[in-house]
Amino acid sequence: MLEPIRLVVLISGGGTTLQNLIDRIADGRLAARIVGVVSSRADARGIERARRSGLPVEVVPKGTPDRVWEAVRGFNAELVCLAGWLNLLPIPADFHHKILNIHPALLPAFGGKGMYGHRVHEAAIAAGVKVSGCTVHFADDTYDTGPILVQKCVPVHSDDTADSLAARVFAAECEAYPEAIRLVAEGKVRIVGRRAITAVN
Repeated sequence: MLEPIRLVVLISGGGTTLQNLIDRIADGRLAARIVGVVSSRADARGIERARRSGLPVEVVPKGTPDRVWEAVRGFNAELVCLAGWLNLLPIPADFHHKILNIHPALLPAFGGKGMYGHRVHEAAIAAGVKVSGCTVHFADDTYDTGPILVQKCVPVHSDDTADSLAARVFAAECEAYPEAIRLVAEGKVRIVGRRAITAVN
């Protein structure tokens, strides 16, 4: 039996995605172990979620990417999960294709610099799309452009607000991120150019 994959989770805010991973691991639905949390803000609410679950936390201020990777290496991470991390990080060679990010839209739509949180949902509603969703992708050195691993769709209703759409998308995220981590942990992903190819059982 495989040892649980060692995750480091990077946060900048409330930590709801972190909490989802904590809960999935605790109830046995995700075979993984969170070995550390790195926050870009000392006042991030996600820090309390991490500490409540007994997880070690490092606070690394924005603009110090070398310190971020020093912390990640110190935790001996096998996979890094960006979970509301709002700062673009240069990816070092030893973490190439070992960093996942989740975005609250169906990339390549509604992605890029400045597109996060409710801004994404407001843009989707304004564009009149009939479906939105979430995307888990491998992070690269630009915003939201790495190989796409998992996507989940949700409907966009005519009376949606950014809040109501966000809630529906987050429910999809709660399924998509663990699925993506599981695929990586089980060695079922290979990268071909800009594509993430997953093995089918």
